Amino acid sequence: MPITLPETLPAFDVLSKEGVMVMSPDRAAHQDIRPLRIGLLNLMPRKIQTENQFARLIGATPLQIDLSLIRMTMHEAKNTAAEHMEAFYRPFAEVAESGDKFDGLIITGAPIEHLPFEAVTYWDELRQVFDWTQTHVQSTFGVCWGGMAMAYHFHGIRKHLLDHKAFGCFRHQNRAPASPYLRGFSDDFVIPVSRWTEMRQPEIDAHPGLTTLLGSDEVGPCLIEDPAHRALYIFNHFEYDSGTLKEEYDRDVAAGTTINVPMNYYPDDDPSRQPMNRWRSHAHLLYGNWINEIYQATPFDIARIGT
Repeated sequence: MPITLPETLPAFDVLSKEGVMVMSPDRAAHQDIRPLRIGLLNLMPRKIQTENQFARLIGATPLQIDLSLIRMTMHEAKNTAAEHMEAFYRPFAEVAESGDKFDGLIITGAPIEHLPFEAVTYWDELRQVFDWTQTHVQSTFGVCWGGMAMAYHFHGIRKHLLDHKAFGCFRHQNRAPASPYLRGFSDDFVIPVSRWTEMRQPEIDAHPGLTTLLGSDEVGPCLIEDPAHRALYIFNHFEYDSGTLKEEYDRDVAAGTTINVPMNYYPDDDPSRQPMNRWRSHAHLLYGNWINEIYQATPFDIARIGT
């Protein structure tokens, strides 16, 4: 089944060319199906790239998905055209005022790791988003900084600055094979990592309601389940395209920023060679499993979410 996107959204053409089933809202309206409503609160500077990445993953399931793009109300995007933001994004204040409910919500990361959470200009509104999810969203997926921010808001778990960037493709282990979110997962696999901060396993373990599903001996906990808040927190980047780490590396090199070659990414760690994608199948598994769990649990009458 397809993902419903506006025909003028760049992701519509990108995913169509990749063979992903996409459908216009007009065509979807003629189907006698209640699609799952998934929101994407996009905090990343390169909005279109992030839209493509997440739409690709959630659009690969057998269910019809209606994707809504959401932005922070007062924060102005500097790397994406104002026309794009105006055409495709709704400010959170408008979403909240409308009373709309969602089967799922993805909250992305943001390149502001060096700041204390309270120093982020939109922190107060983001805290409102987190609380709003408890009455208006069936399941929330916080990604990288977004996941850390949720863990901090709901549980007070701190993020810690690293002395060097965790950057590359790192081996992770499946630490909860019976979890429905990890159906089909291998015992050991690779995930792209790109962050200057971490959350530490002992501090997560101090909260008995949290379960670590995926973790790495090198870069720590990765995927945390928080059933009480109907949430998952992932600190690494299954959604990355094959070339995303290369783009980050090339950007830093061009800017003269000190950065290590992303580990275990290029063949023989040689940046002149084409990187290979070794995480795509597990990315689709994770987001497909998440969508399936939402489908199994969400009420048919979306108005009943949170009641």
